[in-house]
Amino acid sequence: MSVRHPELSTVTWRKSSYSNQDGGNCIEVSDDFPALVPVRDSKDPHGPALLFEVPAWASFVSAVKRGALFGA
Repeated sequence: MSVRHPELSTVTWRKSSYSNQDGGNCIEVSDDFPALVPVRDSKDPHGPALLFEVPAWASFVSAVKRGALFGA
């Protein structure tokens, strides 16, 4: 099965609402694709991006919102 990587040079990026406001730990995501969510480090906008399928990204965001990914 061939996986086609989307062209990311023209997408619109937005900073995650969970990103640290002092310039550290920032990620940006794009909502430009119906089935994929590209994610990149805002400090390296020309660097690589990770691609997540929408259900996987939604599951991750849900876990973050519940606090399920942070140790007690």
